[in-house]
Amino acid sequence: MKFLLATIMIAQLASAFRAPATTSTRRFIQSQNKRAAAFGVLNGESLTQQKYLHPGSLRQQPFLTTRRHMSDTLEEAAPTAASSTGYPFASVESKWQAYWKENNTFKTPERRTTNEDGTVSKSKNKKKYVLDMFPYPSGAGLHVGHPEGYTASDVMSRYWRMTSHDVLHPIGWDSFGLPAEQFAIQTGTHPEVETKKNIANFKRQLQMLGFSYDWEKEVATTDVDYVKWTQWIFLQLYKKGLASQSEVSVNWCPALGTVLSNEEVINGLSERGDHPVTRLPLRQWVLKITEYADRLEQGLEGLDWPSGTMTAQEQWIGKSEGTEIEFKVDGLDDEKVTVFTTRADTLFGVTYVTLAPEHPLVSSVTTSGQKEEVDAYVAATSSRSDLDRTSSKEKTGVFTGGYAIHPLTNEKVPIWIGDYVLGSYGTGAVMAVPAHDERDFEFASKFGLEVKWVVEPTKMDEELSTEEAFTQAGVNVNSGEFDGMKTQKAKKAITEKLAEISAGGPKITYKLRDWVFSRQRYWGEPIPIYFPVDFPEGVEDSAVDPKVDGCEHTIRFDKPIPVDEADLPLTLPEMEDFSPGDDPAGCLARAKDWRYFQKDGKWFARETNTMPQWAGSCWYYFRFLDPKNGESAFSPELDEDWMPVDLYVGGAEHAVLHLLYARFWHQVLYDLGYTKHPEPFQKLVHQGMILGSDGEKMSKSRGNVVNPDDVVEVHGADALRLYEMFMGPLEAVKPWQTSQVSGVVRFQNKLFNLVQEAAKNDSSVEMDEETTKILHKTMKKVTEDIESMSFNTAISAMMVLTNHLTSLKDRVPREAAEKLTLMVSPFAPHLGEECWSILGHDDTLAYHPWVEHDEALCVDNTFKMGVQVNGKTRGEIEIPKDADQEGAMAEAMKVQSVSNQLDGKDVKKIIYVPGRILNIVAK
Repeated sequence: MKFLLATIMIAQLASAFRAPATTSTRRFIQSQNKRAAAFGVLNGESLTQQKYLHPGSLRQQPFLTTRRHMSDTLEEAAPTAASSTGYPFASVESKWQAYWKENNTFKTPERRTTNEDGTVSKSKNKKKYVLDMFPYPSGAGLHVGHPEGYTASDVMSRYWRMTSHDVLHPIGWDSFGLPAEQFAIQTGTHPEVETKKNIANFKRQLQMLGFSYDWEKEVATTDVDYVKWTQWIFLQLYKKGLASQSEVSVNWCPALGTVLSNEEVINGLSERGDHPVTRLPLRQWVLKITEYADRLEQGLEGLDWPSGTMTAQEQWIGKSEGTEIEFKVDGLDDEKVTVFTTRADTLFGVTYVTLAPEHPLVSSVTTSGQKEEVDAYVAATSSRSDLDRTSSKEKTGVFTGGYAIHPLTNEKVPIWIGDYVLGSYGTGAVMAVPAHDERDFEFASKFGLEVKWVVEPTKMDEELSTEEAFTQAGVNVNSGEFDGMKTQKAKKAITEKLAEISAGGPKITYKLRDWVFSRQRYWGEPIPIYFPVDFPEGVEDSAVDPKVDGCEHTIRFDKPIPVDEADLPLTLPEMEDFSPGDDPAGCLARAKDWRYFQKDGKWFARETNTMPQWAGSCWYYFRFLDPKNGESAFSPELDEDWMPVDLYVGGAEHAVLHLLYARFWHQVLYDLGYTKHPEPFQKLVHQGMILGSDGEKMSKSRGNVVNPDDVVEVHGADALRLYEMFMGPLEAVKPWQTSQVSGVVRFQNKLFNLVQEAAKNDSSVEMDEETTKILHKTMKKVTEDIESMSFNTAISAMMVLTNHLTSLKDRVPREAAEKLTLMVSPFAPHLGEECWSILGHDDTLAYHPWVEHDEALCVDNTFKMGVQVNGKTRGEIEIPKDADQEGAMAEAMKVQSVSNQLDGKDVKKIIYVPGRILNIVAK
């Protein structure tokens, strides 16, 4: 019980590592709590409920009390530097980092070996593929928030090596990206130069922190060998019919010379610079991820992922079962407006149809009298992004003058255009049922359009309000032969009727859109496609050169040709000006010597779009298996040996797109037979964000970024690792407090000192019963906590054991010191290795067997309970579990505070409930 209470007490210290909370801090924490809850990482509790973040003011007394309690307890848990010999972290950490590098300690083991007789022997060990979401090497380097996830994965990797697992723990660089290109545009420095410099800095920082990566597996997405296989995978997608060209309406900003995402356009202006943005059709490469929508949804089953991430993926895929309905266009016999709805039961309530402004039928259905107004509206909406249009509360629209024919009643319904309908989503048209759809009701109310009620509540006592849309299920009315049917039955019956008359039928749709894969940028993988070049009739290829300005020619984009796989990689050309310019085709269109080439006497033009940054991160986990393979992206044997990834650690910001895109590529490779595993990532963990000391997200603009270099210089790498794992649950959002690192520094100093004392002792120093029990309870708890990635409470347990062993002074048992050293090593590997060496071991502990506890020694034979006198607690006793009332009273009378209360009084009654209460009633 003493051990348990002490562990709980120290675990609560992590809750005090918090910053004074301003109003903005409280808002940020609350938003992060909601985000964390949405991703299912806090088991239904907010961060405030868990006591890891405090949204209140520093002036509040409970907060001050908690901080004082934390400070006092840490002083008790570890001695001050003045009272002990300091741990020489600088020399120790450099020593063991050099040892690991020289001995290639963390080299990935071979899981199969070929014997002399040609037979193959496979490893009998279980495997663990531990993967971090690899970083983008920015110029700023790491801040202290980045190592949190890396430390967590490293703890697991080190633990699994010690539990006889074969471990693959690689790292690499997601090194294509816009920041390097922007830096190049500003300075004239080639993006590759800046990228390599940034990678070198990131690598130095990661090695400084003692992560047990196998550096022989290192890859960068910008490496020529890596680009080759990214392009090869694109060609497999192309050959399978999953990569094609399409005219896509994009947000083009001439001033910035680039295509902007929906999120980067606000009220028709660029978020950066407030430049005008227009919507224009642009030839783009598109990956048909929608063909895998069902598979992507079904594949989530059985994965060990946060529930919120699973939900986010499902919602992004957005599978919807409903009905497709065709409305003929009045006066245009060959034209139809196709809509999709999940509420076919409301079909008789349609009073108008709305088209997206960019719908191809707009010009056809618009009458001459409405043309000017319609054209003006279309032009006005062309500058607004999809996100801007759908998030706007104001409903706008224009009547086209045209009419659609209702498929069941043959009534004419007016056709409108409205910017809340998107051409890129669904069919680009909706049937409007204002009586039973809130958005349609608002639109109809604004423009005075008819409202028809065709569904009523099923409950007799529930009245139908005409002041708002009734969107719930009910019973059909005013629906002809379908009157009286409940919603589900009406949906089915009307869908069958539409199919019968060839005016529609059942349909499954998805919110998921095909992946626009093109970027009009320099710093990305060239798309390995080229096109024939045509010249005016009668002009021979040998007589012209399209690289020369003024040479009339046409690039046949309708006849794409894949680069031969033997000619990969297709590399980027050397350029001096990396700015996109005013041509939506991008800067590569200006590299004419690279773009145009002759083959067999014919001229061709290379694709000038590049791939998005997502491309390289879609498959890097495969290349880590086999980074030096020049013949294939990865070998089937290594795929069989190591896949799928057993633990994938990264931020929740990648909960949708990266994970969805990577799963899509993986499933295609699975279908093509390149992998035996249908899903890439078996277990996924999101680490929580570490905020600045002001409780805000770390950023240079706020001036709250903490560089790990500074922390390591003052306290050491192990102290940073211990602190980040001790701050609170891995998944929780928590603020950084450099001043609190000293708490774990004192802990590691104390542990180092007691190991030095233990090293002086021989086997004659035996463990007493109390020490034995505390040791085995600690081994059990630390093991269980590491398995569940509850790192903060594992460290708490080791603090308790350290305190106890220190109290033994010069009688610290060597065995206990060795067990503690092994347990702390995944968290503080340099400290662990040094203590192991001090205890007389010549080999590294990286592969030493993990500690094992005796369950019988983890059970307490006694327990503590309070003693009350007349209902008030006056003391505490520790008694055997099977103690009877007489034994409990005998121990109670030994407690001075209890006997004082009973002095001169008669005991009238004794209330004894074993294990719960001893209450003595006396007068």
